Parts: sequence; structure tokens; C-alpha cells
Amino acid sequence: MSALIIGIILPLVGTMLGSALVFFMKKEIPDRLQKTLLGFASGVMVAASVWSLLIPSIDMAGKQVVPAAVGFLAGIGFLLLIDELTPHLHVGAQKAEGPKSRLSRTMMLALAVTIHNLPEGMAVGVVFAGESHGLTLSAALAVSIGIAIQNIPEGAIISMPMHAEGNSRLKSFLIGTLSGVVEPVGSVAILLLAGVLGVALPYLLAFAAGAMMYVVVEELIPETAQGRHTNLSTIGFAVGFVLMMIMDVVLE
Repeated sequence: MSALIIGIILPLVGTMLGSALVFFMKKEIPDRLQKTLLGFASGVMVAASVWSLLIPSIDMAGKQVVPAAVGFLAGIGFLLLIDELTPHLHVGAQKAEGPKSRLSRTMMLALAVTIHNLPEGMAVGVVFAGESHGLTLSAALAVSIGIAIQNIPEGAIISMPMHAEGNSRLKSFLIGTLSGVVEPVGSVAILLLAGVLGVALPYLLAFAAGAMMYVVVEELIPETAQGRHTNLSTIGFAVGFVLMMIMDVVLE
């Protein structure tokens, strides 16, 4: 039980550590660093989606690809629906997405990050739920640790723009931290759902993978491809992907 609690909390701790960098850095993250960190986060999420979620989903379904395909597409659709129904503002963007709203820019930035963090929490929950269906505790912890590591730069990418928008360092830190609270909430929700629908676990694994891939394709990669220093994003992606892949294999 202690390992489960640690695994659920670790991603939030990563977000908190990253958000705390607002106390030590200037108002804006250097463009080179931001590109590298976004690429790194993308690499970790893609590797986790493939190695820790999709492949186990196919294995758990007896090498059948239908549950993985259905779950993956459902995860994409779920995040697409949330994206359309929630007013939010991506980091660096001037125009908000989703329905019109009178929410402040700060709140819409926070909502965008919350949408981003939800599938990561779901991924942690579903791999721990898979313990009783063939997945090892070490593999589950690898996903949690990997997401926590990539949440550190993400936390900074959240809190620094908040501060640049005119919020105090403390408020920026708190908003960044609160955006990560959705991760343990998502983990617990998936654990409860998997407990009721154990036979659906292959679908849930692929669902989490689809949701994470949506975030990468819809948000992270477009941000890394804009402007200069895109080569640093590619390097960051490669490092993040290889790190997560190694962790998943070594801790299996």
C-alpha cells in the first residue's frame, strides 16, 4: 500500500518542485531551455504511452490489438471533448480556446495545464491497477517516476508564465502546484474504475495512452516547432524518450 501511495503522489511532487523554481528564476524561461524541456516532456510521454501502456494493453488482451485500438481512440476523443468544452489558454498563446468565457488569463492558463495533467494521473492509476493483471510493481513505479521527472520542467513552464502575467511568485507557485492535484485525483479515479471493471483494463491502459498522446500532438509538439531552437526540442525529445524507455525496461 505504501508503494501505491508513493506512486500516486510522486507526479504531484514533481510538479511542486518545478513550480518552486519560480522563486529562483527570472520572470521568463530562456527560449532555448523551454524548447529543450518541452521536447523532453514529449519524449517521456510518448515512451510511456508505448512501452508502459500500449504494449502491456496488447499483451494483456492476449496479443489482440482491438482493445488497444479502441481504448487509444477513446482516449484521444475524451481529451478532444474536454479541450472543446473547457475555456483555456495555452502557454505563449494570445487567444483562448474552447467556449467564450470571462475567466482571467491566469485561470485559463491553469485550466490548460490541468487538462494536460489529467491523462498523466490516469496513466499512473491504470498501471498500478494492472498489478493484479500481470504488470509488476516496478513497472508501475517506473511510470510514476518518469512522469514525476518530466513534471519538474513542466512545473517551471507553468509557474514562470504565471509570474510573467503579473501574479506574485507565491501565487504562481500555488497555481502551478494546484494544476498538478488533478494527477492523484485522476489516478484514484482510474484505480476505482479498474476495480469495478477489471476486464476492461486493456482498454483503460490504451485509453490513458491515447489521452497522453493527444496532449503531445495537440500541445507540446506544436509549441516546440515554433520559432527558433527547434533542434533543441528534438534533442530533448530523444533524451526523454530514451530515459523513459530505459526505466521501463530496467525496472520491469
